[in-house]
Amino acid sequence: MEAGDVWWDAELFSGAPDWKAMQAMAAPSLTAEEQAFLDGPVAELCDRLDDWRIAAIDMDLPPDIWDFLKREKFFGMIIPKAHGGLGFSAYAHSEVVKRISTRSVTAAVTVMVPNSLGPGELLLQFGTDEQKQHWLPRLADGSEIPCFALTSEEAGSDASAMVDSGIVCRRMVDGREQLGISLTFSKRYITLAPIATVLGLAFKLRDPDHLLSDEEDRGITVALVPTDTPNLQHGRRHLPSMQAFQNGPVSGEDVFVPIESIIGGQEQIGQGWKMLMAALAAGRGISLPSLATAAACLGARATGAYARVREQFGIPVGKFEGVKERLGRLAGTAYLLESARRFTCAGIDQGHHPSIVSAIMKYHATDRMREAVNDTMDVHGGKTIIDGPLNWFGSVYRSVPVGITVEGANIVTRSLIIFGQGATRDHPYLIDEMAALSSDDEEGLAAFDDVVWKHAAHIMGNLARSMTSAWSGGAFASAPKAGPVKRYYKQMSRYSAALATAAEGALIAIGGGLKRKEAVSARYGDILAELYLLSAVLKRWQDDGCLNEDLPLVEWACETGFSRIEDRFDAIFVNFPVPVLDKVLRAVTLPFRSHPRGPTDECIFACADAILKSGAQRDRIACGVHEGPPDASLSKLEVALDLVEKIQPLRDRRRKLGADALNEAEKQALAAAEEAVAAVIAVDDFDPDELTGVLAGRRKMEEEQKPSLDQPARKPVPSM
Repeated sequence: MEAGDVWWDAELFSGAPDWKAMQAMAAPSLTAEEQAFLDGPVAELCDRLDDWRIAAIDMDLPPDIWDFLKREKFFGMIIPKAHGGLGFSAYAHSEVVKRISTRSVTAAVTVMVPNSLGPGELLLQFGTDEQKQHWLPRLADGSEIPCFALTSEEAGSDASAMVDSGIVCRRMVDGREQLGISLTFSKRYITLAPIATVLGLAFKLRDPDHLLSDEEDRGITVALVPTDTPNLQHGRRHLPSMQAFQNGPVSGEDVFVPIESIIGGQEQIGQGWKMLMAALAAGRGISLPSLATAAACLGARATGAYARVREQFGIPVGKFEGVKERLGRLAGTAYLLESARRFTCAGIDQGHHPSIVSAIMKYHATDRMREAVNDTMDVHGGKTIIDGPLNWFGSVYRSVPVGITVEGANIVTRSLIIFGQGATRDHPYLIDEMAALSSDDEEGLAAFDDVVWKHAAHIMGNLARSMTSAWSGGAFASAPKAGPVKRYYKQMSRYSAALATAAEGALIAIGGGLKRKEAVSARYGDILAELYLLSAVLKRWQDDGCLNEDLPLVEWACETGFSRIEDRFDAIFVNFPVPVLDKVLRAVTLPFRSHPRGPTDECIFACADAILKSGAQRDRIACGVHEGPPDASLSKLEVALDLVEKIQPLRDRRRKLGADALNEAEKQALAAAEEAVAAVIAVDDFDPDELTGVLAGRRKMEEEQKPSLDQPARKPVPSM
């Protein structure tokens, strides 16, 4: 969605989505080798994971799991085969992370971080040939474990405010003078830091003695630092929402590394911000959306089955309309997130690196994950509140704040990045106008005149398109031949034209001050995001074969999205900071609301029914969930669902004719089903002494982690 890098051609300011181009996009697919990895090592890993023991007892992956991850090259999925990695596509990478996430968030985070955030990704994009040849094979086979140290103690979301410093200097090393960098830093929240062997470190480089150039402040730079380098210190572990993945602080004072440690060499000095944005894009576009989709799919699968086998007042709880509301939203959310995950991976695999799309996915996938997880917990009730091996969702619930916070906090992503960056990146003329204005010669002025007239014609075209679509309710908006979903394409074309016109109005009226109008900017970003997500839904419906039985899911997504879009437009106009213009924009973009209510009860209940029974549709909605070995609680739930569905005719006959109407074999089948249901609705309990022992162990750990009175305080990082 960026100028020059567009694979979904409904750009922010185009107002005219190229639906034919979108429909022509190839659906993502796995190679035979990638599918074999999912069916083999990934399935074996998932079967071996005991998330309760990992998170509640060991607080780490077992040693044999670490060995397995290294041996099977889970840490080298993105590394090309030429460097010893697996060379997987973005879609395969996403599939692996999603599948593991349905069994253990700790294992998923452990796998996804080396593949999406840090040295591996940075080396592939920016590293020198020598750096790639040295580090990539070691990262691929797990002999080196990477982490990426970005977040400073003083600077969180504002990475540019970091005070971690590097001073260019000369040192005697092994008897010879060497040009290098003296690093002083203090980072925290660094995943894999406690066990990492190599650190990707972001810092501000200074050259006070002008050993490299006449410039003293060289800007944010990224270097690779082996963690056994003298003066580098691993801190003690953090516990992020009681998740057991390795995370902690790392610091150092006067840590000397050679100048060749800079990723990309001296040519990449000062290019750290570009590197950081590129590295974060993978996590935003692949890893976190995969984890979020996994949570929604797991929630839909488990909640649908549980609501079918769990009864109150003599009927399945999933038959109550209040519960159906939650189930319908769960099914619709799972379908939407899976659609967007596939759509985004397809674009990345075609060679695009859409940072705005990645920001959309990071915010909206994790935010909707939170809603899906809450719905799951509400329907399950006490089943997922009581912790223990029988609880298949408690750990997922606790992990939600991690996804919301990391790799760009959601508030910042929504308020500043999606529209804030998109307004500059996606505009077809704004950058050229700025460049022309910066030139004061005649050629520059002539270029400015030319681009301004083109911009004006562009605005008038969008204005005409927007008014026509708005006042006709989308009747004259463009749409491809798409059968029963053509009406949704028309509405999206209508909203796209309205967004383009309203965004131009904001840029003209507010200009650079729009960055400070974060609430307004966020609402524009929400509209853009809804259009992207709904495009993914329509593309998935096409890719899946235009199945009529999935139309309620498409309807739920579109009607929910259209209602949100109109809510955001209304909020923009009500709060628009320029008087009168708000009324003009409303008149030409959204003079009346056509989708104020969202999906109907009939649509919501149809979505709910789709996950209350086993079958191909439920498998499509809640796809990619690994149930675990036969003794796993989720596997037992699936068995109970199957038995309950099979014996339903027997229950109906018994209710109508009495128990004598059943033969002995049928009575045994009923008893087996009831026993299976009792097993899955059961919750864990513990011997008091056992819990006391666990608590005592944790108290001891807490005491050990308290700083002693004679322990020297860490020296603060000097400001620059």
